[in-house]
Amino acid sequence: MSSEVEYDLTGGKPHPYHILKPSVWPLVGAFAAGLLAVGAILYMHKVEVGGFPIGLKGLLLGFASVLAVMWFWWRDVIREAVFEKAHTVIARIGFRYGMALFIASEVMFFVAFFWAFFAAALFPSEVGGGVWPPLTTPDGTPIVPIPAFDLPLMMTLILLLSGCTATWAHHAIIEGRQEDAVNALGYTVGLGVLFTGFQIYEYMHATFPFKGGVYSSAFYMATGFHGFHVLVGTIFLAVCWFRTRKGHFTPESHFGFEAAAWYWHFVDIVWLFLFVAIYWWGNA
Repeated sequence: MSSEVEYDLTGGKPHPYHILKPSVWPLVGAFAAGLLAVGAILYMHKVEVGGFPIGLKGLLLGFASVLAVMWFWWRDVIREAVFEKAHTVIARIGFRYGMALFIASEVMFFVAFFWAFFAAALFPSEVGGGVWPPLTTPDGTPIVPIPAFDLPLMMTLILLLSGCTATWAHHAIIEGRQEDAVNALGYTVGLGVLFTGFQIYEYMHATFPFKGGVYSSAFYMATGFHGFHVLVGTIFLAVCWFRTRKGHFTPESHFGFEAAAWYWHFVDIVWLFLFVAIYWWGNA
């Protein structure tokens, strides 16, 4: 007798793997991403057709298209998980590997910015007349580094606290305490919004522009992309907050939240490296 398990897909034991249904969203998403890229190029090069600038409108249209695809595609994924019960234990293992690899790719993304910053900081003779951080920008504007133990320290404490509330939400979901999970996620989202507000305030009061040399460019690229990741993570957690209120997550099945929590903790860790390397060590 064969030891293999037979699966009856017509109503018997469900298949352990997630067999995807035909979907139009990968194709539509590719077109939306292409539209966004073309719109960005037209905008950056200030392309005009018949004296009419189309770049910004094309960029906004592409961005709106990408957001629409994300909304409808993720809506289908939520339906598969909550109502169709298609995300089996084996399928969730694959999701975990996929999220882990995605975060690993994000780590290497930030490594490039740290590499650029440390290369300039360790060999300052190439920039700023041998002084790091440079005293002035190439056009003579004074560079006054942002004190590490001022606003950046407050932002660090906010992110660390948000990591604690995210962990609180995770444990509440595991233990079936839905109300606590909703409250904890609400606090986490609020702290993420607060961090973004402080970063906007910091940029508005910085004394050096983006094009003020290697120091300025490295600072804004590293902290700016981190701020973008905080914004994405905040939206991710806000979606989880709505889903938690609707009872989508159970102690046995809540990978949607786990993925958001992993991403948020990654964002926290990157900020700790930014605080130590760029705000503290880089300005010492």
